Amino acid sequence: MLKLVIATRESRLALWQAEHVQSLLQAQGHQVGLLGMTTRGDQILDRSLSKVGGKGLFVKELEVALEEGRADIAVHSLKDVPMDLPEGFGLACVMEREDPRDALVSNRFASLAELPAGSVVGTSSLRRVVLLRALRPDLRIEPLRGNLDTRLRKLDDGQYEAIVLAAAGLKRLGLAARIRQVFEPQTMLPAAGQGALGIEVRSERPELLRALAPLAHTPSWLAVTAERAVSRAMGGSCSMPLAAYARFADGDTLQLRAAWGDPEGGAQLVRVELSAPVTALEQAATLGEQVAARLRAGGAH
Repeated sequence: MLKLVIATRESRLALWQAEHVQSLLQAQGHQVGLLGMTTRGDQILDRSLSKVGGKGLFVKELEVALEEGRADIAVHSLKDVPMDLPEGFGLACVMEREDPRDALVSNRFASLAELPAGSVVGTSSLRRVVLLRALRPDLRIEPLRGNLDTRLRKLDDGQYEAIVLAAAGLKRLGLAARIRQVFEPQTMLPAAGQGALGIEVRSERPELLRALAPLAHTPSWLAVTAERAVSRAMGGSCSMPLAAYARFADGDTLQLRAAWGDPEGGAQLVRVELSAPVTALEQAATLGEQVAARLRAGGAH
């Protein structure tokens, strides 16, 4: 039995995720407390992440708490975690993935197709921007920052006709009824790691690796490793309009699809799909690197 502290952001969704991990660890007999923190990513809401430091703004303060010994583990939405962690840190496990898809939320329209030309749709994801433009070039895509509740409030205040969010977050907070349309991956390919939770630790804490091992879900971990390898090989920046999604199609055959687009609209979407037998993290990473190479060959950069 260990006495553990979980570092977490203080948004409602982040706290739900941390409390979910807390309950699983407590069920194993561990004593687990929470250390709530506000990160720079939560504080800077008037600029896009790509202009102020990227996804690392959501995890840096949590890593400092791990380094200083104020916390033992940090729970992250994996799509918010930089592709390369600082020296001395590592992912102890990836948990079973929730719904990886994107969702349309609107108070007036039941689907993307029903939105009138010129409607304002909110998202701050460059991936979603290029995929939405490919589907509906007649819409106005406007920036949308803030935690999930803030984004919903901006929609309800009438600033947008619709917004696009991760389905997983809405479902975890009991807000699935707000979803008007779920985008299948063949329509809007998800972000690398979307819907998955990752648990970060200091690398020199083997006792934590043992304690967290029962929470790991190997198929999810292999899939997101392949997706994140695409992003890492392409540069790993949140300023990159990249989508990557992997799923096991048949036995141990992992199917990995990726798409890259030009946020300025000057190039067509580049799409790649590859499959390979994958039973180890190294094989998953190799598949991701192969997909990235094909994206670059197709004109992605």
